Amino acid sequence: MPRYSPPLAQPLAVRALNRAGGALRALGVPLVRLDAAGLLARAAARTGLDDFGDERFRAPLDRLLDGLEREARLTVLGRLIAQRDLERLLENRLRVTRVLREHPEIAGEEVRPPLFILGLPRTGTTILHELLAEDPANRVPRSWEAHRPYPPPERTTYETDSRIAEVEAHFAQVDRILPGFKRMHAMGATLPQECVALTAHEFATMIFHTTHDVPSYQDWLEATDLRWVYASHRRWLQYLQWRCPGERWVLKSPAHLWAIDDLLAVYPDACFVQTHRDPLKVVASLVSLVTLLRSMASDRIDPQALAADWTRRLATGLGRGLAARTRGAIPPERVVDVHLGDFVGREVEVIRGIYGHFGWTLSPEAEARMRRYLATHPRDRHGAHTYRLADSGLDPATERRRFADYQEYFGIAPEDGA
Repeated sequence: MPRYSPPLAQPLAVRALNRAGGALRALGVPLVRLDAAGLLARAAARTGLDDFGDERFRAPLDRLLDGLEREARLTVLGRLIAQRDLERLLENRLRVTRVLREHPEIAGEEVRPPLFILGLPRTGTTILHELLAEDPANRVPRSWEAHRPYPPPERTTYETDSRIAEVEAHFAQVDRILPGFKRMHAMGATLPQECVALTAHEFATMIFHTTHDVPSYQDWLEATDLRWVYASHRRWLQYLQWRCPGERWVLKSPAHLWAIDDLLAVYPDACFVQTHRDPLKVVASLVSLVTLLRSMASDRIDPQALAADWTRRLATGLGRGLAARTRGAIPPERVVDVHLGDFVGREVEVIRGIYGHFGWTLSPEAEARMRRYLATHPRDRHGAHTYRLADSGLDPATERRRFADYQEYFGIAPEDGA
C-alpha cells in the first residue's frame, strides 16, 4: 500500500503521537478501543441516560466499527477522532431521544415539502445552499445545531447560542490538523450543514466512507433500504424546527442521489434542484478532497485506489438519480437543473429562476443578502484548490464511457482539462 504525505505537513505533535502510538500497537499494546459496548457505555455515563431510541442504529454502527478496525488503517489520532466523534453522536441520540419522549407534540410538527439540493460533490451545491440560506424564509440545518443539537435550538437565541463558539473552536482544531482543507471546503459553525450530519446519528451516512476508508460499510449502505433513515431524517427536522421554525426547509447532500427512492417514500412532495458538472472534473476534485480528509485519521492512503473506488460509486449515484428522472418519479414541475458553468457569475439570476419555477417570492431583502454574501465570500478566498485527473490514475476515455448516459441526458459538455 503506497504511503501518502498530505500536501501540507501535519503539526509535529500529531506526527509524534502517531509514531509513538504505531510503535506501541506493533508491540501489541492496545490503544483506543473502538467497540460498540464501550462507546455505548461511555455515552450513557456522560449523559446519565440509557434510552438510545430506535435500535436499528446498532447494525450500521457494528458494520462501521468493523470497517474502521479492518479497513481504515487508522493512526492513533485517527482512532481518537473516530472514538470521540462516535461518542458525540451517541450522546446526541440519548439527549434528543429524551426530548422527543418528554414532548410527544414534536411528532405532530408539520414538515412542509422541503427543497433538496441534489448533485455530485464539487458541483456548486455548497455555494447554492449557502446563498439560499440567506433568505430568512428558508430554514437550513446550521453546522452548530447539527453538531450539538441539544438543547433544541430557540428562535430568540439562534444567532447567539453558546454552541456556536464551541463548534467554531472544533473547526479551528480541524484546521490546525488539516491545514489547507478550507481551500477545498469552507467550515464555519453558522454555515449550512449537509443532511449527512443528521443521518450520522443513525450511523447510516456516506460521510463515514468519505472521511475513512470503509468500503464494506459503504457497500452495505448503497445496497440497503434506507426508508427508516429518512423517517429519522424527518424527525430531526421536526425537532430542529420545533422552537425555531422557518417557511420551508432547504437541504442538501450528494448522498440523496444514491437513495432517491427511499427519500421520495418519506417526502413524496419534495422539490429538487439538481446541479451538474463534467463528471471527470468532479472525480478529480473529489479525489483530492477525500485524500486530504482521510489523511487526518490515516497515513496510509492510496489516491489511485481511492479514485477507482469513488468513480464507480459516483456513477452508481448518478445512475440512480437518472433512473428516477427518466421514469418520472420526480415530475418536471418539482425539479430544476442547474449547470455549474451557467451558475458561476450569475448566481442570483439563477436563484431567481429557481424561485420562479416553484412559485416562490424572492424578496428584495433576501436578494440583497445573497448579493452581499457573494461579495464578502469570494471563491478561492483561502487559496485556490488545484487538482488534476492525471493524478488519479484513471483513463479519461474509460471514464467518459462510464458517465456517457448521464452526460448525454443532461447535455453536459466536457470541461477544459478534463
